[in-house]
Amino acid sequence: MTFSEKMLEAAQEGAVLLKNINQTLPLTLSDTVSVFGRMQFDFYRSGTGSGGSVHVPYITNLTDSLIDLANAGNSAKINRELAEIYKNWIKDNPFDNGNGWATEPFTQKDMEISESLAAECAKKSNKALYVIGRLAGEDRDFVNEKGSWLLSDTERKNISVLCGAFEKVVIVFNTCGIMDTAWINDAEFKNHIQSVIYVWHGGQEGGRAAANVLTGKAYPSGKLTDTIALKLEDYPSTSNFAKEKNYYKEDIYVGYRYFSTFAPEKVLYPFGFGLSYAEFELGKPELCVTGDVNSPKGDAKVTVKVSVKNVSKTFAGKEVVQLYYKAPNTPLQTPYRQLAAFAKTKQLAPGQSEELEISFDLAKMASYDDSGVSDNAYSWVLQAGEYKVFAGTDVATALEVTTDGKAAVTLPSLVVIEKLEQAGAPTENFKRLSQASGNTDGKASETEEDVPLSKVDLQARINAHLPKEIAYTGNKGITFEDVKKDRKLLDAFIAQLNPDELATMIRGEGMLSRKVTPGIASAFGGLSEVLHDTYKIPVAGCSDGPSGIRMDTGTEASLVAIGTQLACSWNLPLINELYVFLGKEVAANQIDALLGPGMNIHRNPLNGRNFEYFSEDPLLTGLVASAEIDGLYKGGSNATVKHYALNSQETERRKADAIVSERALREIYLKGFEIAVKNSPLKSIMTSYNPIQGHWAASNYEIVNTILRQEWGYTGLVMTDWWCSMNDCVDKSFLSVKNTASMVRAGTDVYMVVDNDGAGKNSYGDNINETLKNGKFTLGELQFAIRHILNFILDAPVSKRPLGDLINVVSVEPSSEDLSKLEVIKGETDFIPEENKEYVLELSEDGIYSVCGTICKVENTVSQSSTIIFVNDKPQASFECRTTNARDVFVNGTQLKMKKGKYKIRMEHTKAGIELKKLKFTTFNFNPVSAGYLE
Repeated sequence: MTFSEKMLEAAQEGAVLLKNINQTLPLTLSDTVSVFGRMQFDFYRSGTGSGGSVHVPYITNLTDSLIDLANAGNSAKINRELAEIYKNWIKDNPFDNGNGWATEPFTQKDMEISESLAAECAKKSNKALYVIGRLAGEDRDFVNEKGSWLLSDTERKNISVLCGAFEKVVIVFNTCGIMDTAWINDAEFKNHIQSVIYVWHGGQEGGRAAANVLTGKAYPSGKLTDTIALKLEDYPSTSNFAKEKNYYKEDIYVGYRYFSTFAPEKVLYPFGFGLSYAEFELGKPELCVTGDVNSPKGDAKVTVKVSVKNVSKTFAGKEVVQLYYKAPNTPLQTPYRQLAAFAKTKQLAPGQSEELEISFDLAKMASYDDSGVSDNAYSWVLQAGEYKVFAGTDVATALEVTTDGKAAVTLPSLVVIEKLEQAGAPTENFKRLSQASGNTDGKASETEEDVPLSKVDLQARINAHLPKEIAYTGNKGITFEDVKKDRKLLDAFIAQLNPDELATMIRGEGMLSRKVTPGIASAFGGLSEVLHDTYKIPVAGCSDGPSGIRMDTGTEASLVAIGTQLACSWNLPLINELYVFLGKEVAANQIDALLGPGMNIHRNPLNGRNFEYFSEDPLLTGLVASAEIDGLYKGGSNATVKHYALNSQETERRKADAIVSERALREIYLKGFEIAVKNSPLKSIMTSYNPIQGHWAASNYEIVNTILRQEWGYTGLVMTDWWCSMNDCVDKSFLSVKNTASMVRAGTDVYMVVDNDGAGKNSYGDNINETLKNGKFTLGELQFAIRHILNFILDAPVSKRPLGDLINVVSVEPSSEDLSKLEVIKGETDFIPEENKEYVLELSEDGIYSVCGTICKVENTVSQSSTIIFVNDKPQASFECRTTNARDVFVNGTQLKMKKGKYKIRMEHTKAGIELKKLKFTTFNFNPVSAGYLE
């Protein structure tokens, strides 16, 4: 199977069918279908920002894919006259990309459907498809407004017109997450909207995947990874979302944990729900418990065996069996349902059965006591009482599995699974959600309680865990190559490096460094001549992900389905296989880590970056992430999970303080990361931008050092998010990009990123050397970070390649085309190119040429854009640009080895808002100051 075929399979399997009356779907050979909505052609393939900025080799859309199937005689006939009407309308109403970073509209302007057009189409077609698209992403949350979370006026009117003309209407959601869906049951729509399906953003194969599922060439088997509630206000986090100070008052009651406990009547479609064209029956589940349930290890095993039979006569399909549990509710209160395990069948033909055996350890049902109410403060405990297990195909309909009418497990007394120390608790009081009455019928009353506050002497904790210093020796002739042969030399190797050299290594460079694969996010490691040439430390590179490789030179790469869609497949082996392919592509592009998967919790459906993440459930999140991490590793590269932690919104994401209880922190928001750390070959983690309890994530000692490193035993690399700020680990002072001493003290190893060629120069003026000299920071802490960095590089693909030059210089041959009609630009000449206009660059001598220029951009500092310079139709140089605050800024794209001759060149901006004021191809010793590019 090829990578494209695997991408297609995964996108198909993540589609979630929510409604299907009278077998309206799949479309059949006897159907004639009219497809409405511009998104049938402008089919979204990914959310926006770094997670979707992949230059794909091709894209697919829905209607052209449906027509391809019809032409092959495999599917319904498509109303091609209507398709042409839309194509012509789109020509007059082109796609709106916004005017810069994070400005893309939530949805595109759509054609208003007249009653006469709908009636005319209804004469030719027996079914109507209406495609609804939604787009959000990095730095851009959805909002509770029409055209975003809600239908636009045009969409609602169009649906009304279609329901007036057609008896069978299918709603297709081409969205990057769930949106308001309750309107499908409005009186004017309910009897006409026969089918509803989320096909999400399926990457470059998304259009073809959607067409295959709609026509029955593939079968939907996806299940929701989030609860779809009746109203946005029904999600308990909504009142504390998109605020600069964000109190997580809903506590552990996130998603279905809330709805199953307090408000089952507010659910439109439950977590885990999804239909198939086939119909399945579950046999009577059998439950057994093996091992000592009273063991403090919690390693007794709960196993459920259940047979699944496809009882339909026509359709094949797959089913997911999900196990949930209900733990005792006293003295620690617990949600009514929590996911324990799941399994998916193979594809079952009509009449075929499969027996699934699903197991989980008893310890998975433990709760964290952050208050001492169980007399075991700061411990994971199994409370005394009954532990009930439920089996089914979604959280709402799962039925209890018993043995002789008894609960799965009954513990006579409390069992302490793990005794920890308080870490990450809030320092500011607030009220959190709790249950006011017993939870015996699935619905408790809501009340509030004070959250337990931190009692930790953080300075004392830091002092007690300071790493030991390795005595400085100076250069003893040990090189990185020697350490590759014998890891025992690592400390001796580190001992050779002076503070300046060590400090250089904790600074990454980027974006678009010339020291790694062109166009990627960062370079780190041997960034200076002494580190690279004397000590032979290679330069490692990482690229934005998580769904494909972002290379801002325009180099093409594959784009898989968004994280939410993959998680909706509930198929861990399939996800693993997909990411093996992606890992191979990452390795082939000489990239050492893909920045993904993203694995923050879907706390609220408005989070614009939910598409990169998986679910409202931490277990599902951790298992899907582990499958992706393992796949990338098998493919020959590495994952970097992100954003650690609580990146629950994009609004004010750099300063939105997450104020959360320690219990919710551990049970919900860190649990997925913990699963990934302990169950996959994870070697790299990225922190988030936001503060947590007032401590910015990259310098949050409790989150990174105490929990991640000390408790979980993680010894891998930790990097910051790009251009983040840090504050003091104890008193929260000195919030700055320069506070890398606090970053390293907290357990974060690499600051991403300083300017290209700025690591050795300390271009951001960080405080590493200053704090070393005044005794506020120790050499041992700095060396501790270097150990993590070097261990990562030792295991990375770059160490398996011969050490190359520090700066990559690409050779480019003169063009063989006839360029006589193009405007000529002489080498060593400043000029201002028009975007996408072709020129002839005429060089009078062979040499190494620097591609440089001056750019100007007015936009906020979090934006990421680039300008690509094409030479002979290939992307050869790129200028990274966040913002210049309307100032002219010099940029140096790359060096090219070029011969005397003529070259075809052109320039292209990846986002609007960039102005390229000068461009020049000049010799390698170019000085921007003397040339007038910089003052």
